[in-house]
Amino acid sequence: MAERVAVDMWFDPICPWAWITSRWLLEVEQVRPVDVRFHVMSLAVLNEGRELPEQYREAMRTAWGPVRVCVAAEQKYGQEALRKLYTALGNRFHLGQEREPGTIAAALTEAGLDPALAEVATGTEYDTALKASHHAGMDPVGYDVGTPVVHAPGPDGGKVAFFGPVVTPAPKGEAAGRLWDGVLLVAGTPGFFELKRSRDVEPSFD
Repeated sequence: MAERVAVDMWFDPICPWAWITSRWLLEVEQVRPVDVRFHVMSLAVLNEGRELPEQYREAMRTAWGPVRVCVAAEQKYGQEALRKLYTALGNRFHLGQEREPGTIAAALTEAGLDPALAEVATGTEYDTALKASHHAGMDPVGYDVGTPVVHAPGPDGGKVAFFGPVVTPAPKGEAAGRLWDGVLLVAGTPGFFELKRSRDVEPSFD
């Protein structure tokens, strides 16, 4: 059997496209020898200082809270806790369309974490760690992309980093594995930068 390798994904929990990619990667874990590790990037950090439409500016103001809580959970409880919290948050944000004040605390409770950690959403004590995590994911791919970002083993034994894939709905089973094989093939090709077409459907969480 092939030796299992680590694959790292950076997410902002408010992004539906990153959520779908994360569910795809969990499918990939089942059919390919990879172990997925989740990390936090921040759309709010990414868009600091940029000219944005008012509606998006408001979204970025509220985007600080969830990522602060995610980073705090990882700092206090570790990788596995972050993985569970991301699932709990994603189920609420994207499947349940929940944005109530108690949503984050409920997700923390579901993940087996202290719901009081939700209080860090309005503070700045974890912002240094948040920005460090953000830059660890984003620096290798550049700042004209968002989330999802994936770092994976390359063909020469080094790492390749890329934005995407943006796909909906998340492929399941061997279809997930085939997409993974193709993504690695193009991402590991020197000089390959972009393969894209316009999105003509909304995110599907099926």
